Amino acid sequence: MSTTPPAAPAPWQEVVTPGRFSGQTVVVTGAGSGIGRATALRIAAEGGRLIASDLSVPRLDALVDEAPGLDIVPIIGDITIEEDVAKIVAAAGGHVDGLANIAGIADDFSPIHEVSDEMWERVFRVNVLGTLRLSRALVPLMLAGGSGSIVNISSEAGLRGSVAGIAYTASKHAVVGMTRHSAFMYGPSGIRTNAVAPGSVSTNIETDFGASSDLVRSRMEPLRAAIRPPRAQAAELAAAITFLLSRDSVNLNGVILPSDGGWSAI
Repeated sequence: MSTTPPAAPAPWQEVVTPGRFSGQTVVVTGAGSGIGRATALRIAAEGGRLIASDLSVPRLDALVDEAPGLDIVPIIGDITIEEDVAKIVAAAGGHVDGLANIAGIADDFSPIHEVSDEMWERVFRVNVLGTLRLSRALVPLMLAGGSGSIVNISSEAGLRGSVAGIAYTASKHAVVGMTRHSAFMYGPSGIRTNAVAPGSVSTNIETDFGASSDLVRSRMEPLRAAIRPPRAQAAELAAAITFLLSRDSVNLNGVILPSDGGWSAI
């Protein structure tokens, strides 16, 4: 019997599908960094008219500079503020085909007896209220056009209780509920709503429970030591998100897709 260890899998390479979003207008939030940036670049490279929203001017400037010649409309704004949402709607010009609600923030791993009102409200404002307000503003354009695709970003924390603090966990469960409700309500009108639930991803959103309570450390630290898939790159998540946004996923509606390297199977 051979004792030769199996060969390591070949590194994944992103493969752009030319023209997959040609003639389509797609809004991406959090487009200045991480998963949002990777998704934005993929959509623009595949021919879409990209409306890229982010809070950071330098990050959006860098996005545009990296993709010369592509159709990118940068919008500086906060999706939790109605006036900034209105700027995104105006940039769409009366028609939108896709929306990727990617902007989000993490919490401090606080459990329910330690979480502050400030942390709870801050996380819910971005992860839930921001998603609500932008979706609420853009769905009427999709209804008028008779079609559309929305992809929300949940998390492994939206599927289980052992990933983050109470605020982030509850917010990402809320995103799952929003996704399924919208899928039910708007599916017959030609609008598909799905979500991606990332596992560990290399982004600018860092989580650290080093300063948390003894209870948090005693529960969470063993999980960090447990076997789980390595961190994914943002482009790997963008591949799943753009698939769900595209017409290739025509028969998918209300799906919560774990993109976690199999972590949810452990």
